[in-house]
Amino acid sequence: MTREETLAATDAWFLAHGLSYFVPERRADVRKALRLRRTLPLVVLVALLAAGAGVALAWVSGEFSAAPATLVALGAAATLWYALTALHARQIVTWSLGRTLGSLRRVLPMTTRALPLLLLAITFLFINTEVWQVASNLSVASLWLVVALFSALAIGFLLVRLPEEVDRADDDVNDALLLRACRGTPLEAHCRELVEDPDADPAAYAEVTGYERWNLILVLMIVQTVQVVLLSLTVFAFLMLLGSITMTDPVLNTWQTSPPFTQSRALLQVSVFLASFSGLYLMVSTVTDEDYRKQFFGGVTRELERAVGVRAVYLDLRAAG
Repeated sequence: MTREETLAATDAWFLAHGLSYFVPERRADVRKALRLRRTLPLVVLVALLAAGAGVALAWVSGEFSAAPATLVALGAAATLWYALTALHARQIVTWSLGRTLGSLRRVLPMTTRALPLLLLAITFLFINTEVWQVASNLSVASLWLVVALFSALAIGFLLVRLPEEVDRADDDVNDALLLRACRGTPLEAHCRELVEDPDADPAAYAEVTGYERWNLILVLMIVQTVQVVLLSLTVFAFLMLLGSITMTDPVLNTWQTSPPFTQSRALLQVSVFLASFSGLYLMVSTVTDEDYRKQFFGGVTRELERAVGVRAVYLDLRAAG
């Protein structure tokens, strides 16, 4: 293939592997989409519509918490829509979800490693009177705000720690990594030429910065979030099963508050509350505990190294022109 054909084929390879921001044209589109003159009017419009809907829902339902809950929900939905369309995040999300759901067999080892101690602690919280009195008496909107708060804390923690994973991937670029990364890609032939050239310096293009760095962080975040959500759903199912067996009417009648709560709604809300808390705990543990980190990031780390290696050779080929 000619140089131009190789570059075009590599751009297509990037898109197919969830690396949209590795393609220069896509990065240019994202820069335009993030300019204030485009984003500010949209933010104001969404804020006004969400605030209006929230106030109307709060007035109809008589619950003040419905207003901020609606604002958060509509704001998150608008942000996701803009990211999937204008910011070209659709390929990133699609590949990351496919990569995670395609390796569900790895969820069982993670479950047997991460859940036993967590379930032990959550079980003691589950049979605690105060937890039931707090969680079961929350309104639907208030419970949603609690789940959103736990989710925001988890995502914020990931945004602080995940760049370290990207740094690990681009710190060890060498000839062996380049050859391994480019095997089976449109850059395989050029990679061999680069490695055999004594004057070449592949490490010069190894550091990942800017939008490309955020591309890799987003991939890690989506993969990690899906895995933690699956484990949190496991905790939720366990609590629902345990509660349906142990939380009988005589037990709940001794915990009644004013107004009294029904068994089915109380069990559902307590299970959601504790499952979302479990998700936050798991999210923090998987990036602070070295054993958990290897378990959760072992497979995707190889994908990061491959992306970094292919990018280095790709930039060298572009610079050669």
